[in-house]
Amino acid sequence: MENKSSSFANIFLIIVFFILYAPIFYLIFYSFNSGGTMSDFEGFTFDWYRELFQDTRLLIIVLNTLVIALLSALIATIIGVLGAISIRSYKKRRTRNSLLSLNNVLIVSPDVIIGASFLILFTLAGIQLGFYSVLLSHIAFSIPIVVLMVLPKLLEMSSSLEDAARDLGASNWNVLTKVTLPYISPGIFAGFFMALTYSLDDFAVTFFVTGNGFTTLSVEIYSLARRGISLNINALSTIMFFVTILLVIVYYYLTQRSGTKGVGLRR
Repeated sequence: MENKSSSFANIFLIIVFFILYAPIFYLIFYSFNSGGTMSDFEGFTFDWYRELFQDTRLLIIVLNTLVIALLSALIATIIGVLGAISIRSYKKRRTRNSLLSLNNVLIVSPDVIIGASFLILFTLAGIQLGFYSVLLSHIAFSIPIVVLMVLPKLLEMSSSLEDAARDLGASNWNVLTKVTLPYISPGIFAGFFMALTYSLDDFAVTFFVTGNGFTTLSVEIYSLARRGISLNINALSTIMFFVTILLVIVYYYLTQRSGTKGVGLRR
């Protein structure tokens, strides 16, 4: 009976992964199609990749997307770590849970509502839509994600570690930089990469707050899709897919490395 349930679970898992990854591999496969369509594979070619790297406007949009993602992830990580430390500093469980609930509401709120809210805010504040409006929006919706990644590591850490450091004469700054931050570094890396991924992937919020000739990759792909997608978009999507895989590998390498160091320190 146990073997049957295990076999059923494996089959179900294979089906789920097939549904998730089949469209991606279909897109990758036709990025090498010389026929120019996604219905009939005529021959193998790298022409769409060459055309992609010759499209200056698209490359600028890719650069815009990466700059926004990296800056927003970095700033959101700094603010999110400080926010998580602040939430942890509250001794009352009810207060801590209330703040965490407010943080989580922002994560589960529909992107359309968040995007419309930012659009109204920037319009009332007189902030011109463009690079800064997109950056501020991405920072804002990334902060709760970082808090959610960092806070469990903070709650896991025993306060006796910080108390011991203070007893040995460490200042608050030394406690933060030498004890707290190294301990929660896996959560910080996780928060940064999650914020980076969310920023690269976001469409709904960015669609509301972009303007004045500034755009990101997700909005540009949507615009191209309405006119009919060229296979150089397949080529671009293929490159970004493998870049994402590389980021995931780097993330797991860093977390495994930090975990190994933690074991070494305990020994």
